[in-house]
Amino acid sequence: MLGHSVCRTLRTETARQNGGGLARCRSVANTIDSRRRSGELPEPASEAVGNRRRQPFVFSKWMRSLVPYVAALVAAVPCAPQEAGVTTSDPVFTLDVQVVNVMVTVKDRQGRLLTDLTKDDFILSEDGAPQEIAYFAHQTDLPLTIGLLVDTSGSQQSLIPAERSAGMMFFRSLLRQEKDLAFLMSFDRNVELLQDYTGSLRLLERGLSELVVEAPTGGFHPNPTGNAKQTSTALYDALYLAADEMFRDQVGRKAVVVISDGYDVGSKVKFKSAIEAAQRADLVVYTIQYVDRHFARRAYLNVGAGASALNRMAAQTGGTAFRVSSGRRLSEIFRQIEAELRGQYSIGYTPKRGLDSRGFRKIVVKSRRKGLKIQARDGYYPDAI
Repeated sequence: MLGHSVCRTLRTETARQNGGGLARCRSVANTIDSRRRSGELPEPASEAVGNRRRQPFVFSKWMRSLVPYVAALVAAVPCAPQEAGVTTSDPVFTLDVQVVNVMVTVKDRQGRLLTDLTKDDFILSEDGAPQEIAYFAHQTDLPLTIGLLVDTSGSQQSLIPAERSAGMMFFRSLLRQEKDLAFLMSFDRNVELLQDYTGSLRLLERGLSELVVEAPTGGFHPNPTGNAKQTSTALYDALYLAADEMFRDQVGRKAVVVISDGYDVGSKVKFKSAIEAAQRADLVVYTIQYVDRHFARRAYLNVGAGASALNRMAAQTGGTAFRVSSGRRLSEIFRQIEAELRGQYSIGYTPKRGLDSRGFRKIVVKSRRKGLKIQARDGYYPDAI
């Protein structure tokens, strides 16, 4: 078994009103080890591990309304012929179209969002072969599922209050009642689900209030024994589990915002596996590098190394990488992410060679207009469609 656990607190309105919550935990091994056995993930390097077993991670799958997008698909598909002698007042549809969906964000040279492009402004290819764009929409009305992943390792201790405040402002501004859902995770040595899917601002605020930095046990905060081992920051595990457990079976627009200094210490999965999980879930990742400069100087942290990992997470999934600085506050970055989510284009196509083969397929989206920056995920796995 692996050493650290994913803990989730399943909080419903009823549980909150009763002053409680249903705690359910599971070992990371239940998800990660099963994929190693199937060959999806490589074996980890030898390390000391614990032997805790926990109750399985269980959550209900939310059924979401996709009327705008499904309507476009159904309109393009003919009705199935009616059998002789059968009468019905309801139309019968056949929908056997294998569509790859790509969420696209477009900016000009100054970084301003462009929301007036049409289908004919885009060029899309798969593994170098041009593809026909069959479905196109610039619809901000599609349901949104979003997760906020917050680093609560020792290096973030002085930043948590600002993250609570800005995170709540983000949820208040972004979420639409009875349409959008959000969840909240924290990660340090463990990955913990502080609030499950909800549209309730009250529950999200309660979850944000429970962001707590893990008690230091070593490394940058040496323990009494002088142990110099670094404290853990399971960044890659957090993204992997969010994508695989929370997003994989969701529909509609999906995005996650990761707040961290970008340093991963102690994850059981590698960067590549975390990105693959995000791509399989059709998940757009936005990253925010938030660094305590005083802590970084004392700990001799290489800020650029952390930024590199966060930049790659965003670039490979079609998101944007941000960095909090004296000239760009966290609240301003959240407003920019909200604007990007509102300004996305949805492009759909049916691959000319079908979806039977396995392996990663490279997607390239360009614009016929010159000088534009296109953000889109860089590929997909056919067996995940």
